[in-house]
This record gives sequence, C-alpha cells and structure tokens, in this order.
Amino acid sequence: MSLFDIVRNNKRITQVFLAVITLPFAFWGVESYVRNADSGVELATVGGAKITQQELQGAMREQQDRARAQLGGKIDPVLFESPAMRRVVLDSLITQRLLAEQARKAKMSVGDQQLAQFIAAVPSLQENGKFSKERYEALVAGQGMSKEMFESRLRQDLAMQQLALPVSEGGITGQAAAGRWLQTQLEQRDVSEAALYPDAYASQVKLAADAVQKYYDANRKQFELPEQVRAEFIVLSRDAMATQAAPAEDAVKAAYKTNEARYKSPESRRASHILLKAGSDVEAKAAREKAEGILAQVKKTPADFARLAKQHSQDPGSAEKGGDLDWFSRGAMVKAFEDAVFSMKDGEISELVRSDFGFHIIRVAGIRPERVKPFDEVKAEIAAELKREAAMKKYSEAAEAFGNTVYEQSDSLKPAAEKWKLDVKQTAWLAKGAKLPPPFDNAKLATALFADDALKNKRNTEAVEVAPGTLVAARMLEHKPASVQSLEAVKADVEKRLVLEEAAGLAIKDGEAKLAKLKKGEATDLKWSPSHAIRRSEPQGLAPDSIRAIFSADAAKLPAYVGTAHPGKGYALYRISAIKAVTNVKDDPRAAALQQAYARAVAEEEFAAWLSSLRAAHPVRINKAVLDAKEK
Repeated sequence: MSLFDIVRNNKRITQVFLAVITLPFAFWGVESYVRNADSGVELATVGGAKITQQELQGAMREQQDRARAQLGGKIDPVLFESPAMRRVVLDSLITQRLLAEQARKAKMSVGDQQLAQFIAAVPSLQENGKFSKERYEALVAGQGMSKEMFESRLRQDLAMQQLALPVSEGGITGQAAAGRWLQTQLEQRDVSEAALYPDAYASQVKLAADAVQKYYDANRKQFELPEQVRAEFIVLSRDAMATQAAPAEDAVKAAYKTNEARYKSPESRRASHILLKAGSDVEAKAAREKAEGILAQVKKTPADFARLAKQHSQDPGSAEKGGDLDWFSRGAMVKAFEDAVFSMKDGEISELVRSDFGFHIIRVAGIRPERVKPFDEVKAEIAAELKREAAMKKYSEAAEAFGNTVYEQSDSLKPAAEKWKLDVKQTAWLAKGAKLPPPFDNAKLATALFADDALKNKRNTEAVEVAPGTLVAARMLEHKPASVQSLEAVKADVEKRLVLEEAAGLAIKDGEAKLAKLKKGEATDLKWSPSHAIRRSEPQGLAPDSIRAIFSADAAKLPAYVGTAHPGKGYALYRISAIKAVTNVKDDPRAAALQQAYARAVAEEEFAAWLSSLRAAHPVRINKAVLDAKEK
C-alpha cells in the first residue's frame, strides 16, 4: 500500500492530527531550523533545537494570509497581534518541532517515488484525470518557494504523518467500554418540565430605599458612555476605479483577435459504452467471449443498447444510465477508447475495443465540431476583463498618491475626493471600543480615527488598507468625550435589574421547596409540559446541567423528580416518568455515528498523551519575556 493510500484511508488520524496541529507542518523544515538555530532571538527550545522570534513572526504571517484567503480577505490584523494568538501559534510550532525531532530520531523518511505518487494523486493538481505539471508549478510558485524547498517540507509533513499513524490506529476501544458508553448515550428518559420564572415573583420583591444608590456607586463602570465621534470618509478601491475604466469597442475587438485561441471549443463527442472488465489472461478470454455475444445482440437490435448496458456493463458510473458517458473532448479518456470514439461516425457502433479496463462496446451518440465563439458572444466577458485590468492598473497608480494627498492636505478630504471622483460619506455616531460598521470594523482605521491627532487637530487619518484593493481615509466631524450617565438617567433600569435578581432568587428558593415536596410525594401547583423523550445524545435544547440532573436521577422509583437552578433566570423542575434502555445497541441507527465519536475521542486522548510523552523526551522551555514582549 502506498503512503498516499495510508493517509487517504485513515480519516481518523487525519482528523486527530489536524485537531492538534492548527498550522501547516514544518514552516521551515528540519534541515532549515537546525541550520538557522543561531539566527534571531531565541523564543523557545525543544530538546536541543531553537524556535526563534523570526520563525514565530513568519508563522504568524503565514497563518494570517491563510485566514485572509479562507475568509475572503475580511480579517482584522489586530487579532494576530494579541499575546493569546502568539501563544497559540507558538504552541503549534512546538508541537511540529516535537514531531519533527521524533521523526528524525525514528529515521522516518519519504522516498522520491512515494513523494511523486502522493503529489500526482492530489486532485487539484490534475487536469482531465492526469497529473498537470503546470498546475504543480503554479502551486509551488504561489507558496513563494522553490520546488526543492516545497518538496522538502512536504517530505517532512508526510514523514510526521507516518510517525503519528500507528499512535492513533494502535488505539483499541474496548467493546465492553464502548458498549456501556453507547447504552448511556442512547438511553431514553420521558420527561415533563415545569419552569419557575423570575417575572412571577417580581411583585413579592421589596427593595431597600438605598438599594439603587448602592448599586450605582459600586458599579459606576457599567454606566460609562464611551468616547464617540461622527466622521466623514472616502474610499478608494479597485471597484471604484472600474466604474471609471470602460474600454473602447476597438480595444475589445483587438483583445478578441489577440486571444482568439481562448475562445475556441475543441471537438467533443457523446458516447455510451458497455464494459466487460478483464484482468488476467483467463479473465480476458472469458470477458472477450461474453463481450462478443453482447456485441452480436447490439448489432442485431441497436435500439437495445441502453438496456443491454444496464444489464451487462461493469462500469458502475454509467451502467445505470444506459452506458451514457456524456460529452467529452480529447484527453478525457484512455487512449484506446478515445481513438475509437473519435474515428467513428455519429450513431456508429464499434467492434470490441480493448483498454486497460477491459473490453468496450461503444456507440457514438453525438458529435460537436470544433467551434470558435463569435465576438458578440464573448464581447461582454472581454470588456469586463479589460475593465478589471484597467481598474487594477489605475488603482495601483493611484494608491500611493491617494495616501500622500490625504496626508499632505490633512485639513480636508475634498482634494482627494475631487481628484479621484470619490463620494464623501458620513457616519452616524461611532463609539470607541464598540462593534463598528464597515469600514470602521477595521481595527487600524478605528484606532486612527480616535487618535489624538485626528480628534484634537481634526486632521485626516492616514489612508488605511481595510481590504485588499481598498483604501479608506477619514476625518472627524464631531466628538463626544467619555462620560458617566447620571443616576437619574439609569435609575429605572437599575431598579428593574435589582428586582429581577431578587425575583430570580425567590424563584429558585420556591423551586427547591417544591422539589422537596415532590420527592416526599406531596402535591404541588406546578403546570407540567407534555412528556417528551430525552437522550444524552439528543438533549432537545436542554442545558448541560439539566441533562446531568435528569440522567443522574434515581430510576428505582418512578416518577422521579429533579431540579436545576439557573441564576438570573429562575428554576426548572423535571419529572421523569419512564426510562427505556437500549437492549440491542447494534440495531439502533444512531449507533454507528456515536461509535465513531467514541473512537475519535479515544484517539484524541491517546494522541494528546503521546504528545505529552514527547514533551518529556524533548524538554520544552519558553522564553516568556520574549513571547510577551510587544513587537516593535
């Protein structure tokens, strides 16, 4: 079995691996980090190997680029400047380094043939089912690496997966333990609910005369109004440039003539086939004899081709469709099959055609000749492309000048707006530290807007790139400093809050008293909901503490009663009227998915324990002073 087959066929280890390693493996490669061990500020050591500040910064940039690509460019760079994110990325680098050290110690390696097989089997690197050298080279170039560096990293990644595979696959989930776990997850309890909400107890609450004043004095920070500004802003973007870049008809025609080959559709054909698979010589002889018999029937009654394909064809992808393979051009099929199809006439049925798959009986069901799309058909597409190209060029030329203009003429946005024909827009009041609307949801722009220079001197902010191809500059119009709301302004809200808090306490106290009565068999005035089934694996929206209470209830005597307090929200009581255990776990349709979840949880625990053992074998030391220091 190839390395690719091992990785592809072991989904569990892949999932566990990705759950633990949140970044691509081997940012720098084993050889690279050993070679560069003395460069940069030491941030951490793993065994005898260093992780430098430079490596962390590179990893942070790479992760930020990946997040930006996944989220369509909408990402706040400030998220990647926090100490918490730095620690997450460093932990990932440490884990990678531990795996790399262990792989090297275990002398894990990936040969040229294994590497080539893995790369060739990646679907995104294939074209018409075959490995595409052009796509591979484009992928490598897009990573900003040489082919040698890319393949070195890939070798290390695959070696580490080989190392980790036995750890996960070697784990054994005992049948008895798994069976007990499944039974607890699938056990059903029929439950009715009765909720005691704070509103019902509000009339019983009597607040002390000074309660509101005391709360206000003790929690003044809650009543602070943040600093606010109202601003105007302008946006320079590729989209804005596009509206000013309509190409002339002559330019569109010239582009069509220059790139006429792009609009050429090659000859395509539609075919159906009946396949009889053939492996060994003995199988081939039997398959040929059977295929000849079917061919005779097809030639006798061509109209029965689809019926015979459904009956005899061993191609599961097309047999149910009467052998239909739909339309395809040259390069999509194996050579012997393709040569036969493209040498036949429309409606013609072939003799037996031998390929690597076996014996084919082919019928051509349609022919589309090579065709060049006329200019009118592609004119809009070409114009849009030229418009995009012109907009990108115009934006690139304007970006630096735009930034200079808003900086040099900092007392107004009008010069920049007039020069690039941009609308000056205005905002509503924006609160510092609050969630702001676009484009001020960009942290750098929001920070610039609330900076002293922008507020005190009413100067333009710098031009901030809020998204790829989009620059924004803003200027404050009005400003409100931070303030504390008066007691009179918040008194009603504070009083309502205190009443509900007291009422929630009364609801909980009453709920506990009612629960005690129910357990003694005494009557209560509760209104129960209709009974419904609850499982641990299907909680029906109940909170985790409620589920724990329901399934920890003593089942010896039914009905059984439990209750849970929800601070601020009251109290919930539950009546368990029936308990239904699963007698045969295997017959339950939910068992397979739960079994996989159990196996995955066990695998993750074992993999985490193995990583802990690697930390013991290769001691990790972190320079916290360097990690927590703010980057200059």
